[in-house]
Order: sequence, then C-alpha cells, then structure tokens
Amino acid sequence: MLRPSSPRRLVFFSAIAGLIVVMAVVALLAGRSSAPLAGTVPVVLVPGYGGNASSLQPLTSFLRRKGRAVEPVTLPLNGTGDIDRSARALADAVSGLNASTVDLVGFSAGGIVVRHYVKALGGAEPARRVVLLGTPNHGTEIAELATSFDPSVCKGACAQLGPRSSFLQDLNSGDETPEGASYYSIWTAFDLTVTPPQSAELEGAINIRVQDICRNARTAHGELVTDPLALGIVREALRGEPTSAPDAGGCAR
Repeated sequence: MLRPSSPRRLVFFSAIAGLIVVMAVVALLAGRSSAPLAGTVPVVLVPGYGGNASSLQPLTSFLRRKGRAVEPVTLPLNGTGDIDRSARALADAVSGLNASTVDLVGFSAGGIVVRHYVKALGGAEPARRVVLLGTPNHGTEIAELATSFDPSVCKGACAQLGPRSSFLQDLNSGDETPEGASYYSIWTAFDLTVTPPQSAELEGAINIRVQDICRNARTAHGELVTDPLALGIVREALRGEPTSAPDAGGCAR
C-alpha cells in the first residue's frame, strides 16, 4: 500500500494528472476540428445527387484547416428527390445556424439546390457568396438520355436536371444570379457527368474553368471536391477572390 508521502504515490498521481491534461487537450482540439468557430461566417456545404455530408469530407476538412466554420448538410433522400424539397431542407439547416450571413457551396446537383434556395426560398438574404462546383446549371444530357430511355429510372431530381426540364427553365428565367450574393461557378473540361461541361457556366457569375488556371489539369467531376487545385479555387472564392475570371498565371499559386 502506498503511504501519502511515498515518492511512488507522488509519481502515480502526477502521471494521472498528466493523463487528464492530455485528454483535455485532445478533446479541445477535436472540438475545434468540427465545431463552428465564433465570429466567422459559416460555410454551408451541399452535396450532389446521391451524396451526403460525409461525401464532402475532403472539402470539409480542408476548409476547417483554413479556419472556416463548416456545416455540411445531408439532403432528404440524399438529394435524389424533388429539388424544392431539398432546398427547403437547406433553408431549415441555414435557419438552424442562427447566422445572419452564410456562404453556400453546392457540389454538382447540390448547386441547383443552392440556387433554388436563393431564388425562391429567401436564401438571397443571408447568402454572401455562392460557390458552385460542377453544377449542371443548364442541365445535363445524361439526365435527358436517362429520361428518354426509361422515365421510371429518372424521377425526382434526375428528371429536373434535364436541359429542357420545366424546373430548370423556371430557375434560369430572368436573372440567373439574383442580386445580393457573389457567384462563382467552378467547372472542369473533363466533366463526364455534366454534359456538356459548359452547362456549368452561369450568367452573372465568375465562371472558372480549372484548365484556364492550370492548363494540364485533368480534374474529373468527382475530383472537384478532392483535388488540391479545385479546393484552392474554392477557398479563394470564399474569400471573395478573384473578382474576375483568373488566367493561367495563378496555377503555381
């Protein structure tokens, strides 16, 4: 048995105290990696068709390492259902943040969810910057082909993403970039999901094709949320940079 004044007892309790301190520091760091940072504009990430919050983990982790408060959302039916329903879920998520201003990042069809929220559901008020990644702003021929082949396998958001869908016609009528936010549309020439890739270009937005920055970039659709080049462009857009479409001079940076 250890006596109160025993050196062994002192060493034992010193070790326990040290362990407690280490555990507290680990817990604090873990909290910092996931909790919103006070005083920052939160970034709300919206996944694409069939994706969820975890599918955006590389982008989430990258932005958090850069000091941003990030809130990835998971949409009803993983974004495969009606886009209006998904946009209403996004509205609820933004409202739950109790933030007067937010930055919105939408990947693929998630960008269409963001745009519908901004245009039709009051999102223009809190939105400061809207960043779209590989978003089929004017539809994708893949959806139209699937609909013509077998309408039963292309319902909900799939049908709404056809180039001639009534949903996209309404979304793109009038001003494609409603006043209030700054818009960035980042896309790649090697996109085999958004066809043609130029569908991502949005009138009134700063349209950034990754190959115009790094000529040899072979970034595919899914890599827009994992590739260091694309992540760097997203970060700059969220900082309000650039104010015009960049050129190849920014590749090394």
